[in-house]
Amino acid sequence: MKLIERVARMEGVRPRFLKQGIAEGTIILVRNRRRRITPLAIGRGLRTKVNANIGTSPDRASLKYELKKLKAALEAGTDAVMDLSTGGDIDRIRREIIAHAPVPVGTVPIYQAAIYARKKKKSFVELSPQEIMEVIERHLEDGVDFITVHCGITRRAIEVIKRFPRLAGVVSRGGSMILEWMSYNDEENPLYEYYDELLKLAKRYDATLSLGDGLRPGAIHDGTDPAQLEELMVIGELVKRAREAEVKVMVEGPGHLPLNQIEANIKLEKKICGGAPFYVLGPLVTDISTGYDHISAAIGGALAAYYGADFLCYVTPTEHLSLPKPSDVKLGVIAARIAGHAADIAKGIGSEEWDFELSRARAELDWRGVIRLSIDPERTRKFFHPSAAAKACTMCGEFCAVKKSSEIFEGRKRRGKALKRSGTGR
Repeated sequence: MKLIERVARMEGVRPRFLKQGIAEGTIILVRNRRRRITPLAIGRGLRTKVNANIGTSPDRASLKYELKKLKAALEAGTDAVMDLSTGGDIDRIRREIIAHAPVPVGTVPIYQAAIYARKKKKSFVELSPQEIMEVIERHLEDGVDFITVHCGITRRAIEVIKRFPRLAGVVSRGGSMILEWMSYNDEENPLYEYYDELLKLAKRYDATLSLGDGLRPGAIHDGTDPAQLEELMVIGELVKRAREAEVKVMVEGPGHLPLNQIEANIKLEKKICGGAPFYVLGPLVTDISTGYDHISAAIGGALAAYYGADFLCYVTPTEHLSLPKPSDVKLGVIAARIAGHAADIAKGIGSEEWDFELSRARAELDWRGVIRLSIDPERTRKFFHPSAAAKACTMCGEFCAVKKSSEIFEGRKRRGKALKRSGTGR
C-alpha cells in the first residue's frame, strides 16, 4: 500500500483529501527522511494531534529518567515528543530518544547551540550564524523530524516591545536567546537573515520547520498584544517562503490567553499564515492554575482545537515549577488528548463512536467495558470500587440511577410481553 493511502486510512479520510491538503500546505506529513516511522499527518480536517515535551535541565540530566518519561508519554498515547534537553550529554540523549521513539521527534536546536558555545569557551551571543546552522544540521542529520526555529523575531519586534511593555516580558527560552544575540551583536536575527539556508537544510532532510512563537504571551494580560502580532505577521511571510521552497512548515502559537481571545487568535493565524497547521502550547486560560496548569491548558486547548488549531503541545502540572516526572508527563498527555478529542467530536472528525461505545457499556453497568474503553484504563480501574449492591459502584450503591431506570424499563417490557401473551393488553 502506498504511503499516502496508508496515512489516509489511519486518519479516516480519502487519499485525495490528504493529497490536496499537502499540496496546499494545510496538511503536513512530519518525518525526517532518515527515519523509518509512519509520518504523522497534522492539519486541516484531521484528528487533533498531541505533543509531549521531555528533556533534561542543568539540574537534572539523566538519560535513563528521560527514557522513562518517553515511555510514559507513549503509553499515554502521545502523537509526538520534543526533546528540550539543556543538560548532560545532549547529543546522546537526543539520539537515544530518537532510537526509542516510534513517533516523530522534535527539538529546539539553539538550546544545544548555547551548550556548544560554552564548550568553545564563549557564550551563545558570540556564536556566528554559521555555527548556529551547524548545530541545526547536526539535529537533522540525527533524524529529528521537526525543529522549532524562532525566525519571526526581528529588530522591528524589539522596538515594538519597547513601545508596548509587557507584564511578563519574553517567556520563550528560545525567544529570549535570540533577543539577547541580536542585542549583543546589534544585528538582525540570524534565523531570519539566513532563512533561505535554513530552508535548504530542512528540504535536504525532508524535515518540518516549526516556526516558533518567541514572543508568545506568558500572561493572559499580555495576550494578543502588539509584539505577538508583529511576530505573527513576519511568520506569515516565512510560511509563504517555505511553501515556495517546498518545505513543510507549521506555526507555533500562544501561550497564555483568556478564553475570549482564543477564537480570534486561531482565525488570525489561519488568515495570515495561509491555513498552515497551528501548533499551540495550551493555551493556558488563567495564570492562577499553578500546580494544575494541565487543566488550564486542556480548557484552552479544547477551545483552540475546536476553532482550528491542529496540534496541541501538552502542559504538565509542574509547568512553571519544575522538570516533570513520568507521572506528570502522563497527566499532561491525557489532559491534552481529552482536549483534542472533545474538539474533534464537536468538529465531527470521527471521534464520537468511541464515546458511544463507552456510554453503552456504562448504561449496561459493564464495568470491564468502561475500564477498557476509557482514555486511561489503569486510572479508571484504580478508581472503580464496586458497591455491595449488585452491579453498582460506591458512588450511589443501591440508589444507582442507571440500575433503577434499567429495572423500570425492563420491568415494563416484561409486563408488556406478559399482557400480550394473555391477550389482555389490547
